[in-house]
Amino acid sequence: MTFDFKKEYKELYMPNNKPEIINVPKFNYIAIQGKGNPNEKGGSYQQSIHILYAIAYTIKMSYKTDYKMEGFFKFVVPPLEGFWWQEDVQNVDYANKSTFNWISVIRLPDFVSKTDFDWAKEMTTKKKKLDCSSVQFLTIDEGLCVQMMHIGSFDDESVTVSLMDMYLEQNGYTNDINKNRLHHEIYLSDARKVPLEKWKTIIRHPIKIA
Repeated sequence: MTFDFKKEYKELYMPNNKPEIINVPKFNYIAIQGKGNPNEKGGSYQQSIHILYAIAYTIKMSYKTDYKMEGFFKFVVPPLEGFWWQEDVQNVDYANKSTFNWISVIRLPDFVSKTDFDWAKEMTTKKKKLDCSSVQFLTIDEGLCVQMMHIGSFDDESVTVSLMDMYLEQNGYTNDINKNRLHHEIYLSDARKVPLEKWKTIIRHPIKIA
């Protein structure tokens, strides 16, 4: 049976349409960091997504090669995620996308070691003829967070964020976004197939006790 992270970790990938507190464990990711408007056609953000998925699928299909990963199990590639920030801006200024900094990531199964990652990166470079030099093996420990499912355009996320902040205030917490703990989005919809008004995006913010 193929392991599906979204089904096995519903608390991480299927939140309610109202804010909830969650403690997120430490995970390893395939990651690329960049800057600029994510909507730019052929821009660095869109290129990064192509590279991330190429490496993820190299790992997924590794069992068909001579390279064997200890503890390997068949899995569904987890959803694309993104960490976002802007210099000197608290939260996110959606009207000024050209100033976005981002770390685009795909979660790695726990069995994937740094050595396995390096193999997949090298194989993807050779087989897919892609420049994977910017790809990193990144460990992120988010810890205590608030999250909520956002439905619709990314430009309307401020409404959802306001609900999350109100929930925090009512429950004795405060937002803890800083240079080390970032605005986090998890993309559950294929924008090529799903109408904009039905896009599902998990919004996750780091928090602390007020």
